[in-house]
Amino acid sequence: MATASAVSTLPEILGRYEPVIGLEVHAQLLTDSKMFCACSAAYIGSPPNSNTCPVCLGLPGVLPVINRRAVEYTVRTALALHCEIPEHSKFDRKNYFYPDLPKGYQISQWDMPMSRDGHLDLVAGGAAVRCGITRVHLEEDTGTLQHAGDILQQARSSVVDLNRAGVPLMEIVGEPDLRSPEQAREYLVRLRQILVYIGVNDGNLEQGSFRCDANISLRRRGGDALGTKVEIKNMNSFRAVQRALEFEIVRQGRLLDRGETIEQETRGWVEAKGATISQRSKEHAHDYRYFPEPDLPPLHLTSDLVERVRAGLPELPHQLQERLQREHGLSAYDAAVITAEREDATTFEALVAAGAPAKAAANWLMGDVARLARESGTSLGRSGLGVAGLAALIRLVEAGTVNGPTAKALLEELYASGGDPAALVGERGLAQVSDTAELERIVETVIAENPAAVADFRGGKEQALQRLVGGVMKATRGRADARAVNRLLRDRLAR
Repeated sequence: MATASAVSTLPEILGRYEPVIGLEVHAQLLTDSKMFCACSAAYIGSPPNSNTCPVCLGLPGVLPVINRRAVEYTVRTALALHCEIPEHSKFDRKNYFYPDLPKGYQISQWDMPMSRDGHLDLVAGGAAVRCGITRVHLEEDTGTLQHAGDILQQARSSVVDLNRAGVPLMEIVGEPDLRSPEQAREYLVRLRQILVYIGVNDGNLEQGSFRCDANISLRRRGGDALGTKVEIKNMNSFRAVQRALEFEIVRQGRLLDRGETIEQETRGWVEAKGATISQRSKEHAHDYRYFPEPDLPPLHLTSDLVERVRAGLPELPHQLQERLQREHGLSAYDAAVITAEREDATTFEALVAAGAPAKAAANWLMGDVARLARESGTSLGRSGLGVAGLAALIRLVEAGTVNGPTAKALLEELYASGGDPAALVGERGLAQVSDTAELERIVETVIAENPAAVADFRGGKEQALQRLVGGVMKATRGRADARAVNRLLRDRLAR
């Protein structure tokens, strides 16, 4: 066996050990009301503890009522993940005390979840991976705690806000089929994409409506025995998940190299430190004393309900990618980029419907429009230009009315302020100069004024042509047809 150093790097450790990773994802459902009461599920921004009622506060004598939409959304998710839907399901009490759990127990599901045995396909590192889905079940969210003090030290004080308590929460438990941080990240990207596409979750990691706990252990390459599992929490971005897993692989690998024992524990990711820290020991499994929730009847998921939900499933991301390639001739890469976010895919199809060629629409969306959306924090649909404005601008370019640089300058201006691209082109005299006679006259003038560039080009310096093209563009205030200018210059200089 190769001698290992206490400062072994990630690649070195991965050469000796294989990570075994399983993810547990919690996703808040986009219902109007909470899971078992009529309180609004839109708790963000509400004054602390104002979005509550006797039911979600767990006061004595109250009775919960199942949110039908939450059940349907959970079934919808399970079907999108190829899960089996059993006919019978039930809710259970998961008993434990925590300050943000007002009842002293959580209504969840234990031995009869709404679904089981699904899978999610992904591609990571050029390899296809199928990760099993153990189950998708439904429960209620807890409240939130806010701590004063350094996370690395004992908190000086904590306060609780119960506005989130009772929000419908779907737990998606993945099998330990992932073998690298890259695969884990891609799993989360694909899962989030599906949940947003089918309209059950908003995919917001920063606000915690889509959040993940990761379980990881290491085993010797070529071995079958599983190592000691460590759980990682407090990750609120895909990048954080990947970095936390990479850190944990190195930490565990160095311990194993020194012959030390991995402790079963829960660790938290601290972004500022780029490290995980121990939060609590998990030497023994918690005894949650599950028992059937006595205030809720068992669920009967009829075949009629399941088929109705299945029929209402929208087009899934991989299906949309295949259709865009088939119907619009997009490459696999372009289709994947366009469909990464549902809003972008909808925008693309709206542009094509408005007369923009598919490839041109894809290029604009993936290029300058994506940049402006990032810089401004405003999507095209909510910008001053809008989808109709961009379609009009693309049509002007495709018709040869304006050239690319002029169109990009207009995009920059109109994205924020709005306006009619065609009207601005007419008012400002921005129409492309395509008249051959006029361009020939300007080309002759530029050639005469730049003998050094002409000599360089004729001497084999190809880049010298761009100095001449630049001279023509300057003379036309950027309105010349660049392709025509290139052709005319080459013809003239070849004489």
